[in-house]
Amino acid sequence: MKTIAKLGLTSLVIIALLFSCKKADYASGEEAADYKTTADSTAISSSAAVEKKDSKQKFIRTADIKFKVKNVVKSTYAIENATQKFGGFVTYTNLQSNIQDQIKTKISQDSTLETTKYTVENNITIRVPNTQLDTVIKTIAKQIDFLDFRIIKADDVSLKLLANQLSQKRSITTEKRVEKAIDSKGKKINDIIEAENTLANQKEANDNSTIDNLSLQDQVNFSTITLQLYQNETIRQEIMASEKESAAYKPNLGIQIIDALKSGWYILEAIFVFFINLWPFILIGLGAFFLYKKFLKK
Repeated sequence: MKTIAKLGLTSLVIIALLFSCKKADYASGEEAADYKTTADSTAISSSAAVEKKDSKQKFIRTADIKFKVKNVVKSTYAIENATQKFGGFVTYTNLQSNIQDQIKTKISQDSTLETTKYTVENNITIRVPNTQLDTVIKTIAKQIDFLDFRIIKADDVSLKLLANQLSQKRSITTEKRVEKAIDSKGKKINDIIEAENTLANQKEANDNSTIDNLSLQDQVNFSTITLQLYQNETIRQEIMASEKESAAYKPNLGIQIIDALKSGWYILEAIFVFFINLWPFILIGLGAFFLYKKFLKK
């Protein structure tokens, strides 16, 4: 009995140790998977030039990323959905298959196996709110199988925006002064025309500054992400009907003989018609021959 009890206790200890080891392996596997997911998500994310709420600096942030995915089409749909989800929009997408090689192998009298080797790629340009750039990039990272490169730029345009605002103020002040001068002092037609031209130039400069400022502000508010997606070379095989040789479409011998007889008859008709068209010359020749026989020989 003591021996049986000892054996039972030993078995329980061994089972407990095995269960603990298995649990530890499972936990380590989960930790490795979590680490890989975290690494993939942070591999292309960046906090470069993230604006603080009270900051006076304004940045135009852009990202250029090239990476390999498992399936370009599925990743494209996932990226487009994520872009829309976070308030962005797609401005350009070019999804295409590039054929690398195409081989046709005849496998039977009427069947051919067509093997096509091709690669699928897509170039996408998206614009997302500046505050959502890192979130969108981390979402895109889930599609990455291999990262080729990641370039993130942040251009400070605070001074450019300020310069445009000051230029607008100066233009508005000059416009008012010129308008006042035209209304109060403009008497001669030449002076009025020159002042009007000056006013038009000032308004154009003001408009250009306004448009430039709006463009810069738009680039600040919405970051631009350029993506290059590609996948491993894919092989596609398809069995197709073989094209018959030209000899297979020739008519049988009987039809060819009948066609030959018809062709010969048409040629004979053509020759007969040709000689009929020459009847004046034939008539003159016959007349000359008879005259020669009758008179010249005597």
